[in-house]
Amino acid sequence: MAHVIPIRGSAARAPEAGSTLTFSTVHGYRRAYRIAGEGPAVLLIHGVGASSAHWEDCFASLARRHTVIAPDLLGHGDSAKPRADYSVAAYANGLRDLLGVLGVERVTLVGHSFGGGVAMQFAYQFPERVDRLVLISTGGVGRQVTPVLRAATLPGAGLALGLLKVPGAQLSIAAFVRALQLLDTGLGVDAVDLVNLVDALPDQNSRNAFTRTLRAVVDWRGQVVTMLDRCYLAQGIPTLLVWGDRDSVLPVDHAHTAHLAMPGSRLEIFPGAGHFPHHADPARFVRLLQEFIATTTPGDWSIEQWRELLHTGRPEDIYTRGVERQYREASERSAT
Repeated sequence: MAHVIPIRGSAARAPEAGSTLTFSTVHGYRRAYRIAGEGPAVLLIHGVGASSAHWEDCFASLARRHTVIAPDLLGHGDSAKPRADYSVAAYANGLRDLLGVLGVERVTLVGHSFGGGVAMQFAYQFPERVDRLVLISTGGVGRQVTPVLRAATLPGAGLALGLLKVPGAQLSIAAFVRALQLLDTGLGVDAVDLVNLVDALPDQNSRNAFTRTLRAVVDWRGQVVTMLDRCYLAQGIPTLLVWGDRDSVLPVDHAHTAHLAMPGSRLEIFPGAGHFPHHADPARFVRLLQEFIATTTPGDWSIEQWRELLHTGRPEDIYTRGVERQYREASERSAT
């Protein structure tokens, strides 16, 4: 059944209308989002430091067949930036409440990086509202994460981010990025997109929200939360994992770990792509997502199945399939 959003006081949105931000107030805070199309709902969740504009390469194409919703997470983009809880659980709650305001009961979740962790948390907290799960270069698998993000959690990082905005700094950054690209380093593949995240932090409130969000999931040693301890609970939800084989932020090894830890999941690797495979080849990503939605049946959650999975626990044979170390590390990094 198609989940069509009732747009109060306006006609149904054309796909190109998604380029315009819409605003709603949820719990007293302004929430910005883009919305377009008609049909089964797809919720696009960006990563830390990004915004709904992150999805501009694929938004209109997806909206030809679906109701597409791309929010600016709290603390990001044009949404409010309060001194608040920026944990993955809080974000999952916020998305549930935004969907409530929009009158949407079920969605296919598409999350990138930190947004993938939020999507996984949403599926854990509200499985009855999830049709499918699509995780792109998702966080929450292994401890490893680029030293750039680990450094951004250290004391004084907010000040350093501010210095990157002073006149002349952009020239130095551009030269550094060019050098990384010429050396054909892994970080060079992702450098432009990572610099764009910094450019999207125009003021101190934005930078504060960025560091608070990042510190909720990363510290100087790496990622501090995990989905491995309970991702087996998503086995009733059709799941697609997408990764670039040159990801310099979260290594592609995490893709294979997540695939093994999520029985029945599908894994797609984009050759030559980094941490942003949907930017490297948006046409392929849109085709892949549309085909995945068209060929899978929405998750059929039941409280009985949930209880049985909880009693049975994580499949023990996963330990013999090459992910023992990640599970040992995960025991120190429990998600909420």
